[in-house]
Amino acid sequence: MPISSRSKLIPLYAALAVFFVGAAFFAGVSVGIDSTPTVDQSASVLNKDGAVSVDFAPFWKAWNVLSEKFVPASTTAPVVDDSARVWGAIEGLAESVGDPYTVFLPPEETRMFFENVEGNFQGVGMEVGIRHDILTVIAPLKGTPAEKAGILPGDKIIQIDDTSTARLSIDEAVQRIRGEKGTSVKLKLVREDVDEPIDVTVIRDVIEVPTIETEVTSVKASDDTDESTSPLVNNVYVLRLFSFTGDSTKRFADALRDFAKSGTNKLIIDLRGNPGGFLESAVDMASWFLPSGKIIVRQEGSKSEEDKVWRSKGYDIFTDNLKLVVLVNGGSASASEILAGALSEHGAATVVGTQTFGKGSVQELVEITPDTALKVTVARWLTPNGKSISEEGITPDVVVSMSSEDIKAKKDPQLAKAIEILTKE
Repeated sequence: MPISSRSKLIPLYAALAVFFVGAAFFAGVSVGIDSTPTVDQSASVLNKDGAVSVDFAPFWKAWNVLSEKFVPASTTAPVVDDSARVWGAIEGLAESVGDPYTVFLPPEETRMFFENVEGNFQGVGMEVGIRHDILTVIAPLKGTPAEKAGILPGDKIIQIDDTSTARLSIDEAVQRIRGEKGTSVKLKLVREDVDEPIDVTVIRDVIEVPTIETEVTSVKASDDTDESTSPLVNNVYVLRLFSFTGDSTKRFADALRDFAKSGTNKLIIDLRGNPGGFLESAVDMASWFLPSGKIIVRQEGSKSEEDKVWRSKGYDIFTDNLKLVVLVNGGSASASEILAGALSEHGAATVVGTQTFGKGSVQELVEITPDTALKVTVARWLTPNGKSISEEGITPDVVVSMSSEDIKAKKDPQLAKAIEILTKE
């Protein structure tokens, strides 16, 4: 995605590693908040055609009533100045569209946002999203406090410390869970196959986002093969991709070169627990396996904007002899879903695992004042065949579940099925 000098492509790792793929276009907007406004009660907003679209008179009447009549019920109640009332009104406006990813960031939240983008990240190391109106773990990042505490993709967070998450936005939840290294946060989780809620205390730390791990797994050609008398062994190259960060494209390319030298044609790309990141990284990675011009992802925006299409760059270095499986689960989101969906729908890979999270929207960060911003959903992702990632996620070609008992026993039936598919004659 091209980035102008006035825009930024930002994956937000924050305390919880909350990613979004999108551009932040900054445009200053002046907001007068120094005194109670004197406003024509018939004030209205015109749409782009010059026609009246909404009458603001009720808003200004309510503003003036509060200014003239409101008295705090307690003498110890905090004083709410005009700027706080403006921020509250914009928060309500953003909330009214009913999209959990469209939120207003007041000054303090905006400051924290850019600290997270530009500096070190301290928190628990997981991404969250909203699923069925409930704050849900998309994925804990590998090696982070969240993973070490046993938090799993799909866990529903119903309480943060003593606060219910029922009416918290994602950004409010992030601010409550993030914090300085060494401090703790208590989460109450609901897990699908566990009867009672689970209380987990996580000690915050500096979060380093992992990128890639690789290994070559050797598997006997059949269970009846005697390794002492037969050399028939299948080597499977496993590439585990944990995030789509700025340097992931180079590391992915390096891993593919290593795969090409390994002597095997069997490759597994493991996207389980990968919450996404940069769109451009997903496009670049898919281009290693697809001919030039093949559609990787479609972007469907507002009616006033033309839809966009991202196509393969045509690296396409592998022959038809390549055997490829992509592993996904409920923790695979955003860029992971774009990559898996493109490879599956073009027949380049078999996708194995469980339904992905379904995070297929694009957020743009717009400056409202010099110290506030609006994060607004501006588009949604569609697979090459036009399926909405947000509505449907990616359905694996071969569905294989993995239970909590499998995890405790350190069994991986999804990986086992992938190896079985690749080594089958």
